[in-house]
Amino acid sequence: MAETTASKHLSSTNGGNIITDIKNLSSLLKTRTTVTFAYGFMLAFVAFTIFLAFSPSPNSSSPWFTNIFSSSASTSTASPDSSIFSYLLPNNTPTTTTTPRGQGHDSSSLPSQNTTRINNTLSQSPNTKAEAKVPPGVKNLTQSTVLQPHQTASSSIVNKEPDFANNQTQTAPNSNEGQVLKPNQTTVAVPSTTQLAANQSGNTPTKSGPFVKKNSGDQEKGDAVKSVASNFTASYLKKQSNVTKQSNETDSGVDVKQGIDDLVNCDFFDGKWVKDDSYPLYKPGSCSLIDEQFNCILNGRPDKDYQKYKWKPKGCTLPRLNPGHMLDMLRGKRLVFVGDSLNRNMWESLVCILKSSVKDQSKVFEVNGRLHFRGEASYSFVFKDYNCTVEFFVSPFLVQEWELPEKDGSKKETLRLDLVGRSSSQYKDADVIVFNTGHWWTHDKTSKGKDYYQEGSHVYGELNVLEAFRKALTTWARWVDANVNPTKSLVLFRGYSASHFSGGQWNSGGQCDSEVEPIKNVTYLREYPPKMLVLEKVLRNMKTHVRYLNVTQMTDFRKDGHPSVYRKQNLSPVERKSPLLFQDCSHWCLPGVPDAWNEILYAELLVNEKKKQQTQKRQ
Repeated sequence: MAETTASKHLSSTNGGNIITDIKNLSSLLKTRTTVTFAYGFMLAFVAFTIFLAFSPSPNSSSPWFTNIFSSSASTSTASPDSSIFSYLLPNNTPTTTTTPRGQGHDSSSLPSQNTTRINNTLSQSPNTKAEAKVPPGVKNLTQSTVLQPHQTASSSIVNKEPDFANNQTQTAPNSNEGQVLKPNQTTVAVPSTTQLAANQSGNTPTKSGPFVKKNSGDQEKGDAVKSVASNFTASYLKKQSNVTKQSNETDSGVDVKQGIDDLVNCDFFDGKWVKDDSYPLYKPGSCSLIDEQFNCILNGRPDKDYQKYKWKPKGCTLPRLNPGHMLDMLRGKRLVFVGDSLNRNMWESLVCILKSSVKDQSKVFEVNGRLHFRGEASYSFVFKDYNCTVEFFVSPFLVQEWELPEKDGSKKETLRLDLVGRSSSQYKDADVIVFNTGHWWTHDKTSKGKDYYQEGSHVYGELNVLEAFRKALTTWARWVDANVNPTKSLVLFRGYSASHFSGGQWNSGGQCDSEVEPIKNVTYLREYPPKMLVLEKVLRNMKTHVRYLNVTQMTDFRKDGHPSVYRKQNLSPVERKSPLLFQDCSHWCLPGVPDAWNEILYAELLVNEKKKQQTQKRQ
């Protein structure tokens, strides 16, 4: 009985387990079937996708597939990375640089930009600001850069005319950054452009291809290119080219305000002389006030090229002196020159320039007859229509020449290093004052410094000329600080004007009569005069801001500009015998070099007016 019950229980138990196992096996088989089906479906989908990737539908009704894979359909050699990932992950696209024929890569990297591709071109944003660059020789052709496969909008700009096929449409990269034009460029809103990127380096592509450095010329903002146009006519391009040309011709003097910002921080005295046939600023022989010793044409000088040079600073372009505009700026004012005969050279030059623009010459006249005598004198020309004067005060040392009584009743000539010139009270209220000194400090008496320099009642038995020069300039500087109102008066100091005596000095047969063109190699220029180093130190220690007209180097180039033997018409019997022994290689022919000094003075007045306007706006 017990055995029968046990066998039944065992059979019951075993039978139950088999049934359970069969059920579990059936459930497992169902799960594997589902997984197998899922894997099979996924493999089929991937295979279908791969098929579409290599065989995109040409049907225009399937734009989505076409646009996804269209980047691989370029005319140029495709990159091995061309795939759907270049569409799905645009920011991971490597940046490439398009290099024009015969030109290396631009070292500057431009910022990447997101773009919308339509029919293998980049559409240009209406708000984009671009530089107008029309490659030469292209007419009726819309141009810009065609992107190569995988080239992004951050690619470097092509700055030479690309090897485009005729009638090929090209557009520029999209950008939301406005572009500030480089100096001396004019913006033309022409859609056919190659757009500059926002963070481009300081190199400017030119029509001819190579990059050039920035200059400190005029700057203008580019107009926005509002739409992409085509078929611009050659006449329109020619008109825009003429506009650009006119904007670069700052010498015309039509708009003297143009480029004043560039003059503010420009070093006017670091530059070179350039030939310009539009010079001189006034007709030779037309100004009767020029001293005989400066009137080289009247005295028979045959060559004329020395009159046709313009001074060109490296960092800017000096505006051509507009005499009518300068007279307007001087209306109701006094402009005064104080110094030696080199400042008289400059004064006569300016009067001749300004006088040439006045229609009624009877309204320009000298107040007092010109007196020539040793000591301090003054001369003044009045421009009646403008109620202004241009004056000159003789003061070759800026301090007083003195006479000290001797025991025997004679008088000893000295130089009072502690007393400013006698005429100083007459010009301390002038609106513009141009000082100079230097040449008389090279004469025998001053250079030797024996029993000549005096302070108070003390006469130095011997004093180094540089120390005497420093003492005299310090006296002058203290007087300016105490007597000249810097809010009313513009004070300038013109530096040493170079001489070119060869084979001797001014009083020992020095010559320059064979010089007919400027020095062109800076290695032949002389060292900077120690006296001007003394002057610079004095100017730095002044309370009053004095503009330093450092003409030393610019005049050193001009060995051709002196009167030399053409300093007078009628020679004395001694001079006739040895004319080459009596030459002037210190002063300058007029028209000539001092005209350039006055163009710099004109630029200084423009800058001063600009700063005054800025100060008034801030107040």
